[in-house]
Amino acid sequence: MSVFDKELRNLVSDLTETMHDAPGAGLAAPQIGVSLRVFVWDIDDEPGHLINPVLDLSSELQEGEEGCLSFPGLLYETPRAFRAVAKGMNMHGEPVLIEGSELLARVLQHETDHLDGIVFIDRLSAENRKQAMRDIRESDWFNQNQVAGKQIQFKVSPHSTNGLGM
Repeated sequence: MSVFDKELRNLVSDLTETMHDAPGAGLAAPQIGVSLRVFVWDIDDEPGHLINPVLDLSSELQEGEEGCLSFPGLLYETPRAFRAVAKGMNMHGEPVLIEGSELLARVLQHETDHLDGIVFIDRLSAENRKQAMRDIRESDWFNQNQVAGKQIQFKVSPHSTNGLGM
């Protein structure tokens, strides 16, 4: 993205408001149907946003429960790098460097994954991914759409997931 205008600032504002209303710790533009490399977060009452992120991850890993606004109510142990350094731009086109560990590192990785077409269940062990798919099929939100006559389709991304995913 190379245009940093009022429309982009409005998108960051809308993402932040939607994330807080959900409530969630982060939200990426593709989750609301906008195909831009933008995400927001709010960790410990410290909101932020990043545009066109590039991550540098530590080799040290952390395990922890992770969920996603795209899969309401579902939480699974998900491996992530313990530390992340994210480089990108803010909504005014200025360079930004964000360094985080633990929860902030997890959110930076999770939201960047959304920008790359990866969801957190793609990062689960095979056994946990099978459980996640079972839980999705049994969830109220999945079944409400089935009852309403909406056919939910799972599609495999045509983009590389670097060996992750189904």
